[in-house]
Amino acid sequence: MDDCPQQSCFVPDTGCALGHVDLSVCPVYHGSGKDTSVPEPTGDVLLPWSGSALGLADLAFVAGRARPRVIATIGPQNAGKTTMLGAWYLLLGRGAAHLDAGQFAGSFSLAGWEAVAESLRWTPGQAPGFPPHTASRSGRAPGLLHLSFRAGQKQPTDYLFTDAPGEWFQKWAINKDGPEAAGARWLAEHADVFLLVADREALSGTSMGSARSALQLLAARVADERKSRPVALVWTKSDIPIAPAMEESVRESVFVPMPEAKEFSVSVTPGDTGERQTDGALPKLLDWALTTRRPRAVLPSTPPVSGDPLFMYGAISA
Repeated sequence: MDDCPQQSCFVPDTGCALGHVDLSVCPVYHGSGKDTSVPEPTGDVLLPWSGSALGLADLAFVAGRARPRVIATIGPQNAGKTTMLGAWYLLLGRGAAHLDAGQFAGSFSLAGWEAVAESLRWTPGQAPGFPPHTASRSGRAPGLLHLSFRAGQKQPTDYLFTDAPGEWFQKWAINKDGPEAAGARWLAEHADVFLLVADREALSGTSMGSARSALQLLAARVADERKSRPVALVWTKSDIPIAPAMEESVRESVFVPMPEAKEFSVSVTPGDTGERQTDGALPKLLDWALTTRRPRAVLPSTPPVSGDPLFMYGAISA
């Protein structure tokens, strides 16, 4: 049978997105003309997700409970963005991250998380390494890794962590409206939290000048697009020293236009892939990303304009 032409429907692998049991009456799906009925249950349940990183077509399913919060990790290529995601996943898997956001309550993308963290694990005869470079694909949205957390008896809160190639952000910083910046542009529109990654290794190497210029340009773009959303400057590979003047220059490019931004320093080495950092910077950064919110507007109180005690009571109590 042919696939449904509707982008968010995956008939016949899953049920009809419009709810039709008899596919012959569906105005969108036409199939092969041979069999338009839904097969009888065989005991195997087809889930509406594969476990891999989610795409735009999966967002409607994830957002069925409530709008998920999007945590955007932004930075140049090879800055350690994917490694940081993998280290977080290993911490959660070992129950080593004690978070104010609550306890782990599930994920629709466990296979995607495993693909990110696979290189960081100890395996027989092989020491852990780092994840491969995230390929610069032609998609218009990044890979989205899902996690859910529950605080006490409250409803779980869903989060989507982005895993996007650094090339997207470099092109977005230069020209936000360019066709090659579509993925980064999607992030700028939908993110709830921005983690701006500064690679200390690049800022201390032979190309430190160009690395600083690229990061300053990216910080300026984030400041222009964030619209009061929380931002954190995240120094990766923090065990590598850089010149004080270089560090101050990067801080200035971030904190001058965004004085309320936070600052974190994290490091994941081949001998310690984050799994032992139970009280270190990695859990603190994750907890901040999960719990921070943009500031709320405070409206001035309205003075009473009536002598009616009921209206006066409402104005006073407000």
